[in-house]
Amino acid sequence: MQQFYIFIISLGWMVMAHPFFISLTEIRQNPESQRFEISQKIFWDDLEVSLREFYQEEIDFLEPQDAEKLLSQIEKYLLEKNKLWIDGKALELRVLGYEIEEDAAWFYMESNSQPWNSKIRVQNSILIDDFTTQQNIVHVYKGTSRSPSSLLLGKGKEVDELEF
Repeated sequence: MQQFYIFIISLGWMVMAHPFFISLTEIRQNPESQRFEISQKIFWDDLEVSLREFYQEEIDFLEPQDAEKLLSQIEKYLLEKNKLWIDGKALELRVLGYEIEEDAAWFYMESNSQPWNSKIRVQNSILIDDFTTQQNIVHVYKGTSRSPSSLLLGKGKEVDELEF
């Protein structure tokens, strides 16, 4: 029994010593406008590391010296790392803004209007260049469904698709 407790304590210590890297993305189509609305939750400290590497300069996400420059950098990074194809057609995305929520930030993007028959292809390669264990969870909601279909993207599998 004592070995079991030692194992549990060791396992807990290993989990704390090896942090996990994860993001969450939700994709829905607005039924009226036919635009795709994307919400993406990213730990801001991990994003800060990736932005520093991407731009080769110091980045302070919470207290930027130039807020407009930071927003521009975030937009360019997110648009390069996130792509969406609907029934084989590439969509143009734009960043609407973001809000900080404790240790993470929610980023909001939107596409141009596009009818959707059955297939969606998603690229989500955020943070993967800087964190080899990064896992990007993507939930896709079709129509009025409350249950998403999901993708798990990471190093070596930055793009995947779903068919409804």
